[in-house]
Amino acid sequence: MVFDFLQPISSSMETFVSGLSNKTLGRKVVIHTQTDFPVLDAVSLAIIAVNENRGNDKDNEESAFDNFRKQFYSLYPGNWNVSIADLGTVEAGASIEDTYFVVKKLVEELVKKGIVPIVIGGSQDLTYAIYRAYDNLDQMVNLVSVDNTFDFSDENSLPSNSFLTKIIVEEPNNLFNYCNLGYQTYYNSQEEIDLIEKLYFEAYRLGEVSSTISVAEPVFRDADLVSIDMTAVQSSFSGNFLQNNPNGFDGKEICTLTRYAGISDKVSSLGIFNFNSNQQESILIAQIIWYFIEGYSFRSGEYPFGSKENYTKYIVPIDEDELVFYKSNKTARWWIEIPFLSNVNNKLKRNTLLPCTNEDYLGACEQEIPERWWKAQRRNTL
Repeated sequence: MVFDFLQPISSSMETFVSGLSNKTLGRKVVIHTQTDFPVLDAVSLAIIAVNENRGNDKDNEESAFDNFRKQFYSLYPGNWNVSIADLGTVEAGASIEDTYFVVKKLVEELVKKGIVPIVIGGSQDLTYAIYRAYDNLDQMVNLVSVDNTFDFSDENSLPSNSFLTKIIVEEPNNLFNYCNLGYQTYYNSQEEIDLIEKLYFEAYRLGEVSSTISVAEPVFRDADLVSIDMTAVQSSFSGNFLQNNPNGFDGKEICTLTRYAGISDKVSSLGIFNFNSNQQESILIAQIIWYFIEGYSFRSGEYPFGSKENYTKYIVPIDEDELVFYKSNKTARWWIEIPFLSNVNNKLKRNTLLPCTNEDYLGACEQEIPERWWKAQRRNTL
């Protein structure tokens, strides 16, 4: 059974949890202990640590996640009705491919059960393993990466810097959209930036997201898999001065982005990678996950799970065509329809709705076609 690969928390961590207040997360999370594995029937979110850093050419650390667990367990929950499990740690396999296989199978099993896995690594190439978990789930995948680089490097680079290339070129190809949030131009070649445009993928520069962070909300609303590279956070906030980053998201911004990911009804897996076990970063990651859980607790069950009867439909004529918008009567969030074109190779094979903003609707009223809609149309027929 794939869950047999998970190692329980240490005896010393069990002792630490037993000394916490009954009101803390540590006393409310169902934990994989030395004697018991959590019953998953009622679990909504499952935390998995993966002790695999070879994708970054770094040594694995036996107790790398103890600091994180202490910080996370010590927090107090919000007003949530969410069952959380800590399933323990996946230790590195004999090869990095062995670790990929275990992570893939774990994520696949959890997603099938309707449980959102929160994978904490480890190098970011573990995103590839999570993506492969969707191979047998019969769906196209939208990947959102919070990162200062695109990780498009050639195959001779470290896996953590080139995993996106593997996702794009390897079969089966289930990727419908890739969106980067927070890239910094000086860390990416012009060829990589041009490739993003050529493939009709999306990318938002750090300054664009920081100045108007709400632009990220529709992006997360359309995501299946969210991958966060902690090197996208300023070192002054993460405490990671081994990979010194003077620019990046601050602590409040990265928590806001992760809360958006939690609120999204579509996000079914989250990964947080390139985690160093220093005290400051452990505190930040604990708070990042706290905000994801809070967002999850506020999920509203809207598209693609709700009925269009709960939306107001707006039709905007543009040139000789028309754009169809929907506004939720419950949350006032917006979507735009991507029509099914029967005369071309349509990947989605149906009309579908793309999350958008009120500003997209207002722009369409001024005859401006939303860029996200334009790109989605072209991806759909590639």
